[in-house]
Amino acid sequence: MILSPSILAADFGILAEQIKRAETAGAKWLHIDVMDGHFVPNISFAMPVIASIRKYTDMFFDVHLMITEPERYIREFIKAGADGITFHIEATKKPLECIELIKKEGKSAGISVKPGTAVETIEKYLDKVDMALVMSVEPGYGGQKYIESVNSKIRYIREKMGADFNIEVDGGIDNKTIDMAMDAGANVIVAGTAVFNDDIEGSVKELLR
Repeated sequence: MILSPSILAADFGILAEQIKRAETAGAKWLHIDVMDGHFVPNISFAMPVIASIRKYTDMFFDVHLMITEPERYIREFIKAGADGITFHIEATKKPLECIELIKKEGKSAGISVKPGTAVETIEKYLDKVDMALVMSVEPGYGGQKYIESVNSKIRYIREKMGADFNIEVDGGIDNKTIDMAMDAGANVIVAGTAVFNDDIEGSVKELLR
């Protein structure tokens, strides 16, 4: 299992320090949610934040683009320090172009579906990407409740793609729902408030148990 703590829940006043604490405790990836206020009803951060924290860690930067027409910005996010780029099938009319742009730069490509989107919409792209991200909440805000019905999507992808394919789940993950997601077949776990709290080290170790 790969734990990818989401900095959306971190304290940006001491962001580098909190990232280092999560890394030291055993987290290998760092989940970076980019929101444009258009595809999702919230705005987060973009290239300057990624570039600034890139200097402080060698963790895998798992960049999740929740933006309309992600193909416009993929190269810029890679230049800023992204190791992997995941885009939403609902946000672009050019999914193959997105995948090709990411792969051309030698980075990991991921494709994502929202809870209300049929998993079949990404099926024909799965053999072209390195990871599928199944949203277990409506994207845009942290702290939401895990939507259990997405487990069937995770199972579907795992059955189709086999054991070596990365399936990421994002939203509502805590010490209870993590087992549900993993039992369904997820192996990359995004956690925000379940990591970035008063006990980052203890939280990471508990999730990685």
